[in-house]
Amino acid sequence: MPQNPEKIQDHVELFHQPEYQQLFQNKKEFENGHDPEEVKRVAEWTKSWEYREKNFAREALTVNPAKGCQPLGAIFAAVGFEGTLPFVQGSQGCVAYFRTHLTRHYKEPFSGVSSSMTEDAAVFGGLQNMIDGLTNSYQLYKPKMIAVCTTCMAEVIGDDLQAFINNAKKAGAVPQDFPVPFAHTPSFVGSHITGYDNMMKGILSNLTAGKKKETSNGKINFIPGFDTYVGNNREIKRMCNLMGIDYTILADNSDYLDSPNTGEFDMYPGGTPLEEAADSINAKATVALQAHSTAKTREYIQKEWKQEVVVSRPWGIKGTDELLMKLSELTGKPIPEELEIERGRAVDAMTDSHAWVHGKRFAIYGEPDLVYSMVGFMLEMGAEPVHILVHNSNENFEKEIKELLDSSPNGKSATVWPGKDLWHMRSLLFTEPVDLLIGNTYGKYLWRDTKIPLVRIGYPIMDRHHLHRYSTIGYQGIINLLNWIVNTIFEEIDRNTNIPSKTDISYDLIR
Repeated sequence: MPQNPEKIQDHVELFHQPEYQQLFQNKKEFENGHDPEEVKRVAEWTKSWEYREKNFAREALTVNPAKGCQPLGAIFAAVGFEGTLPFVQGSQGCVAYFRTHLTRHYKEPFSGVSSSMTEDAAVFGGLQNMIDGLTNSYQLYKPKMIAVCTTCMAEVIGDDLQAFINNAKKAGAVPQDFPVPFAHTPSFVGSHITGYDNMMKGILSNLTAGKKKETSNGKINFIPGFDTYVGNNREIKRMCNLMGIDYTILADNSDYLDSPNTGEFDMYPGGTPLEEAADSINAKATVALQAHSTAKTREYIQKEWKQEVVVSRPWGIKGTDELLMKLSELTGKPIPEELEIERGRAVDAMTDSHAWVHGKRFAIYGEPDLVYSMVGFMLEMGAEPVHILVHNSNENFEKEIKELLDSSPNGKSATVWPGKDLWHMRSLLFTEPVDLLIGNTYGKYLWRDTKIPLVRIGYPIMDRHHLHRYSTIGYQGIINLLNWIVNTIFEEIDRNTNIPSKTDISYDLIR
């Protein structure tokens, strides 16, 4: 074999070596595969309108879903709180997937434990697994809070988390006053944004119980939602600091998912202090930066906390303007000149790039809030949405995205595809091609297949580094979005004009 310790080869190069190529060829002989010409013929047919109709008629099969499952969002929400250890009531395999998925996106260690349920727990229930798991987690990892969620296995057999946690505390697994919030998060319904919402509601209801005061603390709460750009929490804090606003982020996982390398391991970097989270019930108002990943949490805050709740998605000029004006209205604080100057820079950047983005037809997929915000920004740039695919859609999203599309002449020809997957998107791109595809890493093979350039925005992004460290919100976020979008357009132009005197005719270095 060509691999040796003197020169370690990446798998990208390693599998091209003759030994591996021969292994692949030998493997094919036992697969009874079809003739290459037949494979080629069928592959071409799958690009047709005829196949598209058959593809969209399927009901019992999902191919490459554009969503994750509930526990993924639940543990993502949990690590935004100080010293919090996510605890998954289910099998080890499930929690390994959740941790790995987040680790591959952020290139950071993501801690989370499992109650390691196996066949016996499926028959007799997972109470003993819960007791043993909480005992070990508390003693080994010294958390300040353990946030419990479930997997399909625990939900199918009907594990009652509230009763299990109570019994575990009676058995001495953790102290009686130790916070163990929970959320039921079955993967067979909803998606990762549902899990985020369920866990956020569970944590806040646990921490704030009995903490309501007669007077407000004057703060503004911010709930980021399932937002995977760590720069966005930092951008919110920066803008609030510039305006002199006292705030609490519920929950701030930016340091956990982007921790410094100091040479010492910190299992729980950053996070919203539990005392501040408990006092959030006394805030003046709560601002949710996403709607569809915070629906239950917002309803709970309005009804139980009797607090004003606002949804404001600060993407693009309009969205950022609306957030800052709302914050000024809520707090009486003026918008500082520094933010006005930043707005001017963002407008200037949009003007610089407008000619290259205006009129570009694009397809997009992802979570409802991200898709809504991104479509709004692209409409500001004069781009034309064609295919809008949201696998974990809902009626409220479909109503608001239609209103957004109707607000611009560039949105009139767009079609919204709720509940569809990325194999549906493939048919759409082949039969009705566009100039750009916007989405996460899973669009890579659509890009390779259809030759439509992919702008990587969303979650997960596993095949590029550091994009998650940037902001997508605020005036600073506008420039980052423009950077990714317009430079993808330029890269595609360069790829298509790289033959001197044939495709490269103008010899233009300036764009």
